[in-house]
Amino acid sequence: MSAQAPSLPTFDDVRQAAKRLHGVAVRTPLLESVHLNDQLGCRLLVKAECLQRTGSFKFRGAYNRLAQLSDVEKKRGIVAFSSGNHAQGVAAAARILGIPATIVMPSDAPAIKTANTKADGATVVPYERRDANRVAIATKIMEETGAVLVPPYDDPHIMAGQGTAGLETIAQAREMGATVDLFLAPVSGGGLIGGCALAFEGESPSTKLYATEPEDFDDTAQSVAAERRIEITPGKPSICDALLVETPGALSFEVNKRRLEGGLRVSDNEALAAMATAFNALKIVLEPSGAVPLAAVLNGRVDVKGKTVAVLVSGGNVDPNMFCRAILDGS
Repeated sequence: MSAQAPSLPTFDDVRQAAKRLHGVAVRTPLLESVHLNDQLGCRLLVKAECLQRTGSFKFRGAYNRLAQLSDVEKKRGIVAFSSGNHAQGVAAAARILGIPATIVMPSDAPAIKTANTKADGATVVPYERRDANRVAIATKIMEETGAVLVPPYDDPHIMAGQGTAGLETIAQAREMGATVDLFLAPVSGGGLIGGCALAFEGESPSTKLYATEPEDFDDTAQSVAAERRIEITPGKPSICDALLVETPGALSFEVNKRRLEGGLRVSDNEALAAMATAFNALKIVLEPSGAVPLAAVLNGRVDVKGKTVAVLVSGGNVDPNMFCRAILDGS
């Protein structure tokens, strides 16, 4: 008999996740720049998840998932696969909850992400992207150890945890006297924007949501347009290492296909320029993947005139050389 497919998360799941994360996750700020507002002709609110624990939103979903494991499961440990941010979020959550963690990571992941994952006590198993299958490696570890798999996005508990960033955005905007007209977030498998979509569906259903992706990894944009999951063949590599998937998650797409207005694409150079803008205007450090939604707004991928626009900048785990490149070339 095949395993039963997980059920879709709900708005109530996001609210319950927020209760679990209260006092554990950081309520990251919603930032605003008068100069950017004047430049764009809108009110731009930037949800700075680069200031979350481990430097990205991934801690939210990881902690929500691990906190619901049984005592027996916690003792057996967990295994995850990630290019970096999910790895760090899982490692940190596992350390807090006292759970052994093994993370399968590509050998070319940014060094800062690998180092931070190890610093939180996780065992890192490296692999070559071109020659090995991370899912197969994780599956073998599960079979040998009995560890529980903690996927990066296609899991209802992960999605609900990520959605708490959307709940906070809505509440913080209201505290600032604003209602969000447009919401943009980066997308790889779609768990972040899927969870946030549930939050907006429950609290601000009139808000329009957009996925943002590197231009050669636009699987969600294509899938939303086609109303079915599309698997792409990437044209070239991208510096947005956290967004390099070929097809949306099955579970996340069930939410996203009904809630997203569409997908927006940006180039690597536009992401670098957005990193420079975030540093100069908002005094925050972003990695290329995290800067993609800001880049979409700065480069006119969607009409923002006269609107209140919230963008979730998802992470700040950037190697120094890449950040210097952004500041020197993107300004």
